[in-house]
Amino acid sequence: MSKSVYTFGGLRQAQAERGESDPRAKDKTITGGKGANLAEMAEIGLPVPPGFTITTEECVSYLQHGADFSDELRAEVASALAHIETAVGKKFGDASDPLLVSVRSGARVSMPGMMDTVLNLGLNDKTVEGLAATSGDMRFAWDSYRRFIQMYSDVVLGLDHGLFEEALEIAKEDRGYFADTEMNAADWQELVAEFKVIAEGELGHPFPQDVNEQLWGAIRAVFDSWDADRAKVYRRLNNIPGDWGTAVNVQAMVFGNMGETSATGVAFTRDPATGESHYYGEWLVNAQGEDVVAGIRTPQYLTKRGREAARAELPSMEEAMPEAYAELARVFDLLEKHYKDMQDIEFTVQQGKLWMLQTRSGKRTAKAALKMAVDMVGEGLIDEVTAIKRVDPMALDQLLHPTLDPDAPRDVLTSALPASPGAANGKIALDSDLAERWANEGDKVILVRVETSPEDIHGMHAAKGILTARGGMTSHAAVVARGMGRPCVSGASAVSIDMGARTLRIGSREMKEGDVITLDGASGEVMAGEVPMIEPELAGDFGVLMEWADKYRRMRVRTNAETPADCRMARQFGAEGIGLCRTEHMFFDADRILAVREMILADDEAGRRKALAKLLPEQRSDFVEIFQAMAGLPCTIRLLDPPLHEFLPHRDEEFAELADAVGVGVDHLKRRAGELHEFNPMLGHRGCRLGITFPEIYEMQARAIFEAACEVTSQGGDPVVPEVMIPLVATRKELEILRALVDRVAAEVFAEKGATLDYMVGTMIELPRAALMAGEIAHEAKFFSFGTNDLTQTALGVSRDDAGRFLAPYVDKGIYERDPFVSLDVDGVGQLVSLAAERGRETLPDLKLGICGEHGGDPASIQFCEEVGLDYVSASPYRVPIARLAAAQAALAD
Repeated sequence: MSKSVYTFGGLRQAQAERGESDPRAKDKTITGGKGANLAEMAEIGLPVPPGFTITTEECVSYLQHGADFSDELRAEVASALAHIETAVGKKFGDASDPLLVSVRSGARVSMPGMMDTVLNLGLNDKTVEGLAATSGDMRFAWDSYRRFIQMYSDVVLGLDHGLFEEALEIAKEDRGYFADTEMNAADWQELVAEFKVIAEGELGHPFPQDVNEQLWGAIRAVFDSWDADRAKVYRRLNNIPGDWGTAVNVQAMVFGNMGETSATGVAFTRDPATGESHYYGEWLVNAQGEDVVAGIRTPQYLTKRGREAARAELPSMEEAMPEAYAELARVFDLLEKHYKDMQDIEFTVQQGKLWMLQTRSGKRTAKAALKMAVDMVGEGLIDEVTAIKRVDPMALDQLLHPTLDPDAPRDVLTSALPASPGAANGKIALDSDLAERWANEGDKVILVRVETSPEDIHGMHAAKGILTARGGMTSHAAVVARGMGRPCVSGASAVSIDMGARTLRIGSREMKEGDVITLDGASGEVMAGEVPMIEPELAGDFGVLMEWADKYRRMRVRTNAETPADCRMARQFGAEGIGLCRTEHMFFDADRILAVREMILADDEAGRRKALAKLLPEQRSDFVEIFQAMAGLPCTIRLLDPPLHEFLPHRDEEFAELADAVGVGVDHLKRRAGELHEFNPMLGHRGCRLGITFPEIYEMQARAIFEAACEVTSQGGDPVVPEVMIPLVATRKELEILRALVDRVAAEVFAEKGATLDYMVGTMIELPRAALMAGEIAHEAKFFSFGTNDLTQTALGVSRDDAGRFLAPYVDKGIYERDPFVSLDVDGVGQLVSLAAERGRETLPDLKLGICGEHGGDPASIQFCEEVGLDYVSASPYRVPIARLAAAQAALAD
């Protein structure tokens, strides 16, 4: 049977160097990203504290069965613990010379903030004395013990860390101290006693003294953290399956808080915000890891270059610890060449010796991802295919939206650390629940916190930007914001928050919750009010990567657009045609809605034709502009498909306005509207059903399309090939009737204009019956376009407009892996698409197939479209680059 625990470092490192390593130990699906990388770093000879990893399989089993840990697992852990003891020459729980360990989670992909680390595990009232004796430093030992109690109580026992923070602040205040570093050994000893009282008061029993109980409690906490609310939110936001589980990493402690020759830090081999090729990070002398990211102390810059650029006074690690820094720089270069990617590294220096605690592919902004990918190809580190696969298509969304207008006036309130680039403005929200609620109500929100924690992830996702009073460039807020693509300004010490009054002071300015501010994550500036934005320029690295993507992808990428402005925007983003022009969206203009209402409420065909005659020139003008904007690219135009209630008047003033315009009494119009009332308009008199019952509507639209095509062509424009799409077809006969109508109108227009143009008639497959009958329907169609929005609604029996009330719990409970309106339900709706494609092409081998639902901009759905063999996907203009890159990745997938 496969093992459940894999050791690294020490004797295992020597065995690995002899070629005796187990491949499973470096398999991220088994030992998680952190565990696999620790094993690999140890194997290539880097200074890694010895440890062991419990597999993700054990986590999945634990969560599924809810039972206690097996005797087999306990025996493997005991053996692995003995491996660490042998490697470091200390015993776990030994009162005279104790082994202490850290416990960390580690899924196969990085999930920042899923569970905080537990350090110094193995300390109790006896072992703390042994640590003091062996280290020769009472202060260090009792500081380590108070840290352990505080972390373990929070992470494992679920107590409010604020209780301990408050006690620490009171202790410093009573002693007249400002910083933690001023506390001496006796001070920490007194605080440990108080911490234990707090813990026992909250728990109802003493803080655990048994070191094995501590260890298994931490292991259990890691496994439980996989199903914690914040982990579920992160998985949902990043499309991470819930059945992966997390590994547990237990590692011998090394100490960065053993005096002025010790330190700890977080670093990146390249700048994660810009992608520039220089070391980037922060460190602290005489500190443990959480001090760097928690914002309790102001971190120092890693490099002299960084310190000088920031005009910081405290020395960089390069200047203060040149030997340790030189070794660290050597490790940086080795790791980047080994993994062929930018690395996010945690390290500790214990009394001058460097130890590597973690390496992983670092989170980065979209701008940095593009630059790194292109630069690494230029450096010969990776090839074009690797570069294409490496950039997350959804991350491109960060580059496709406005930034601050550099010429606009700015009322700068303060300036702090530019932790994540981009810009945003919105209402100040001082807690994450409020930020999420306001965002759901349609407001733009800036989340302002003293510092963020993993519990803030839902508010961070809802917010347009994040501002924190504390924290550095590698704080929780900075790392998570960069991963989410949110602008972030951190370490704004000029921000003072009064949660009781729901107010804040930024510099000299008093503000309240709900006031609007603007953040510039590139400069670190915080401004009052709303600063204007400008559109991004998509060139440079973006253009290079898109060229590579276009070279390797098979599917074409079109856009969903019905205005000339959207068409032009989509062309700038690389759209290769229109996959969906929703003509009903053209009629909501105030100048046209009256004619549409007149047409709908008319008593007979003559009345409808009178109203349609008013709309014909407007509709024709629309198509002329669209055809000109698309310059000969294919344009799929969907004929009218509105639920009628969207156009009908509802208020008395609307009925009165229409009555004046058409010369008909209000009562008559209200009666007629009552006759057209539908109980379920989405499944009512819409789509092709309108064309069957009121063919004059589709006649007008077809005439507008062909007249516009003839006009643009006659003016010397690129040849126009309209693709006329009949919506909501369920039967072959519906399409047969309406295709004949379109053909007849086309012939009439061509005869009148003395011109002949190519065109196609097809249909949207958006009903399950249409998918099942695709073989028959294909006799009347030249193309199918899958309308997966409505196909999802009708297949699942779920209203898209109402799904928001219950779909999130469905995803959390694993009923659906992802929101089926965001990412295609491949198992269900996907079968209908696949079946329709197969049956349609059995009838017509060259049947053109595409997708035009919102899923056309979702990378996972695009992967499915590639597998089915669709010819193109169509997405909203801003998602066209996402679709281009995703289509390339799908074509290159194994």
